[in-house]
Amino acid sequence: MNRRRPDGIDPVARSRARRRALQAVYAWQMSGSSARDVIGQFAHEQAKEQADLEYFEDLVRGVEANVESLDDALKPFLDRDIEQVDAIERAALRIAAYELRMRPDVPYRVVINEAIESVKRFGAEHGHTYVNGVLDHAAADWRAVEVKAPRPR
Repeated sequence: MNRRRPDGIDPVARSRARRRALQAVYAWQMSGSSARDVIGQFAHEQAKEQADLEYFEDLVRGVEANVESLDDALKPFLDRDIEQVDAIERAALRIAAYELRMRPDVPYRVVINEAIESVKRFGAEHGHTYVNGVLDHAAADWRAVEVKAPRPR
């Protein structure tokens, strides 16, 4: 069965890539290893799970390369310092911030939904509600035109 959209993107493989990226960014945050090392640790599982390896690597490398600007951009939407946010939620917020700011090809609703679902799966019981609130406000600011546009029916 071909799941690819007309633009060639396989949404299921992308979703898997995001889940793996969450785990990899979490590992990077906790270990202090380089993104390259973390990507190497996860690459074998990526291939086995048929995830979008290129997208996985873009997310992990993108977060590492832009972590300071992503954290600064998130700051107005947080109720505490980024380092005080639960590590899974922090990883999800950083990945979503990267996608919202650097990947305009990905609809903001997809970014937010994927972050919420990942945190539901790997995070604290109510962590997804915090992530949802932060990302709703961030998207309204960073992607105001897209957020205000009428939804297609």
